[in-house]
This record gives sequence, C-alpha cells and structure tokens, in this order.
Amino acid sequence: MRFIGHLDIMRFFQKAIRRAGININYSEGFSPHQKMSFASPLGVGLISSGEYFDIESNTSFSSEESLRLLNGAMVEGMEVTSFKKLPDNAKNCMASIAAADYVLHINNTANPITKEITDSFLSRDNVVITKKTKKSEREINIRPFIYELSSDEKSVFMKVASGSVNNIKPEIVIDAICSLYNLDTPKGIYERVEMYANTGTEDNINLVTLESLGENIE
Repeated sequence: MRFIGHLDIMRFFQKAIRRAGININYSEGFSPHQKMSFASPLGVGLISSGEYFDIESNTSFSSEESLRLLNGAMVEGMEVTSFKKLPDNAKNCMASIAAADYVLHINNTANPITKEITDSFLSRDNVVITKKTKKSEREINIRPFIYELSSDEKSVFMKVASGSVNNIKPEIVIDAICSLYNLDTPKGIYERVEMYANTGTEDNINLVTLESLGENIE
C-alpha cells in the first residue's frame, strides 16, 4: 500500500465516494470533477495513520453512517476513521496545514539515534542544510521548523513544519542528525501520524489537529 502514488490514491477515493453514495459536489464546465482536496500528498514509500481530505457536499448522512458507507467501499489497508463537518468559513485542509507528526520506525539499531542525541540536537539554535531545487540551491536553518523531537532508539518521533510556506521532510531531519553526530543513516519506514493547523500566529504558534476543527454530524 505504501508504494501507491498520490494520484492513484485520489482516483481511488473518487470511486469510493461514488460507490458509498456520498452526495459530493462537482465543478462546472466541460470536464466536471469532484470537489475534493487532500491536506498534503504522502510521499511514495511512507505509511500513514493520519491523512486528511476535504469534500464539498450538498447533503450529508450522519458521521456514523458516512463512516459505515465509506468503509464499506474501502480496500484492505485503507480505513476512514473520522467524518466531520467544517465551519462554513473554514479553509480547506491543504491551506490549513501547518505541521505534521512523523515517526521513523528503525529496523537496524547497531548505531542508534539515542535520547541524548535528540536532546542535544534540540538544544541547538541553528541546523543549517543545503536545500537543492532544479534551478538552484540555498542554505536554510531548519531548526526553527522542528517543534518536537524524541527517540527511544527503535524509533524517532518528530513534529515539524508542513504545508505550502514551510515544509520540512522527515528525511531531512534524520539526515541532519546523522551528519552532525557522524551516524550511519538508519534503515526503516517513515509513518505520518498526525497533521495540525495553526490557530495562533507565526510568533505564537498554537497547533491543533485538523480533526478538531470540525464537529460530528448527528
């Protein structure tokens, strides 16, 4: 399942919504499409237990009934865990996302990333990396965009900035740790476990889960 690309996941949910009988809105024009947006495409090779997507609908079943219908159209390895109604003035999830939680599940522990290492990493004010694009490369300090970091030697947890403004991939954090502390890059699987919106400001961040922005439909 983790090797299925984002566009295929979108096509799957488009079909699942039709099969579930969800009354989704369609765009107008020559080629109408379902009004659906995903918070953030999941990279190929990553697993997740915390994905979000928005739809627009004319009418809706209760949250409980919508979950039953949608999960009746799911395949093995895919489950819808929550169905919420957002306020009328809510931004879509792609525009709302500000941070995400990731866990690296490590397969080899010969040269572990210890708690002492993650604590030392967090104590730094600057962690400069070279970010390369197709046209250029530039140095950026990623430390302000790493909000939490911990390790139990078999896994590494990180809460990092995510979204269209600041987006820190978990692999970048691990590579920076290994480079600073002369460690071999651990082998393992990355899992995205949660996504957050910022209800505060850039200077006073207040992260809340995207799920908490909505309410159950009775």
